[in-house]
Amino acid sequence: MKKYSKRLKYISLVSTLCLMASTSACGNKKESTTIDDNYRTTYEIFVYSFCDSDGDGIGDLKGVINKLDYINDGDDSTAEDLGCNQIWLMPVCPSPTYHKYDVTDYCDIDPEYGTINDYKQLIEESHKRGIRVINDMVMNHTSSQHPWFKEACDYLKNLPEGAEPDSAECPYFDYYNFSKESATGFEKLAGTDWYYECRFWSEMPDLNLDNEKVINEFSDIAKFWLDLGCDGFRMDAVTSFTTDDTDASTAELKKFVSAVKTLNPDAYIVGEAWTNSSTYSKYYASGIDSLFDFDFSGSEGAIAKCAKSKLKPIKYVQQQIDEDKLFSSYSEDYVNAPFYTNHDMARSAGYYIGKNATDSTKLAGALNLLMSGNAFIYYGEELGMKGSGKDENKRAPMQWGESGSEGMTKGPSGMDKIEMTYGTLEDQKNDESSIYNYYKKAIRIRNAYPAIARGKCAILDQLCGDRCAVWTKEISDTDSVILIALNNGKEPIQIDLAKSDDADGFKTLGASLSTGGEDAVLDGNTLTLPAFSFAVLTK
Repeated sequence: MKKYSKRLKYISLVSTLCLMASTSACGNKKESTTIDDNYRTTYEIFVYSFCDSDGDGIGDLKGVINKLDYINDGDDSTAEDLGCNQIWLMPVCPSPTYHKYDVTDYCDIDPEYGTINDYKQLIEESHKRGIRVINDMVMNHTSSQHPWFKEACDYLKNLPEGAEPDSAECPYFDYYNFSKESATGFEKLAGTDWYYECRFWSEMPDLNLDNEKVINEFSDIAKFWLDLGCDGFRMDAVTSFTTDDTDASTAELKKFVSAVKTLNPDAYIVGEAWTNSSTYSKYYASGIDSLFDFDFSGSEGAIAKCAKSKLKPIKYVQQQIDEDKLFSSYSEDYVNAPFYTNHDMARSAGYYIGKNATDSTKLAGALNLLMSGNAFIYYGEELGMKGSGKDENKRAPMQWGESGSEGMTKGPSGMDKIEMTYGTLEDQKNDESSIYNYYKKAIRIRNAYPAIARGKCAILDQLCGDRCAVWTKEISDTDSVILIALNNGKEPIQIDLAKSDDADGFKTLGASLSTGGEDAVLDGNTLTLPAFSFAVLTK
């Protein structure tokens, strides 16, 4: 961490000045304040529903390119972009389904989305703007139409009666989990006495990741994308690599991680282990950079509970401290991956009802962005998009404008009609009180203070209350330290900083953000926080 010290001083100073000043006062385009590490703010994109460039109603890679300036224009002196500095592309490889989590060719782009040349252009344009790009890697299973599976099936169908399969004759037989015995999660292979494992769906046969040849295939696949400029991978369904066996799944993940790190030590890898932290923490033993922090996500996660005042702020912070101890016991170099929602969850704006619903929707976004690590935002979350029930509803078109406007997609077939409470980007972009502009401000605060993403938390107990938490975040071996105060209640609160020696020296109100637009006030040792707000203090 010592390598950050001088760089952090510069970044904190420049970012804070630009945060406090107007856009014009920040001057012309200058050196980027992004630190080139894995502590980022990542924007998850479902290409199918994001932006359509050719009018066929389906999102594509050129559409993503057209909207890169929306995500980050690469110019720190502007305030027009969101400020995210990494994108995660949900699967882009050829597939028979709209979601593309059943791949038929791991080294190509689905024609609905474009071409390899489009992907190369996306990488080039993203990197120009300081945006890294990670691909979804579906290693647990393939499509039933993948050539590996089709060849294995043809081999078994033509196997003489009484003969045993021989991987020397058909190596792809051992790429999957075939059995003569029926079992839960297995499907009968038509025309044979064989069954194959397919835990998610009959058209998604599970791969045998205990087979070194399969791991080698995925090492070659990773090399293909890394050579094109891809910056890393999001690993799908790592808990399913070997069903009900965390140790085996971790070992299989470790083989892939090691292969990728040999190819490119700087490649970033984040894993989906949809379970509780006591279990997904174990996957850090694989050497993976990050794991999604599911305990904080969704309608019943710590973020949503704190946003609707059902979880005390101090518990929101303490849970982060407890996780840090747990995760670091498996990997000292782990980078947490907090997120609020994703493509498999109901959209967050539907979590709240009542007169404070908008406040909770906004505050939850900030609670995600105040966490250490690489924070993930699902496309449209910054607009307060809604969508629940069937998966298609959770993957609705990005709301650029009214239906039929430029870039709008038609969305997945079978999607229900969804009423978007908070409107489109066009509705929100000029409204300073909108969810969109709140997210932009929250991301800018995160970017302005490196300790938000990189610091370790320490609670100032004497300053905490039922609706208030105060904690510091400090980057080890540097002088980068901030104090954060949070009010998740409906009423303003005052905090007497003099009650804690650990608050001594925090005399500057660097930034504040409230859901209602009011500013925090620091008067001597008294900090006044508006309802549903947070503030960042510096020394």
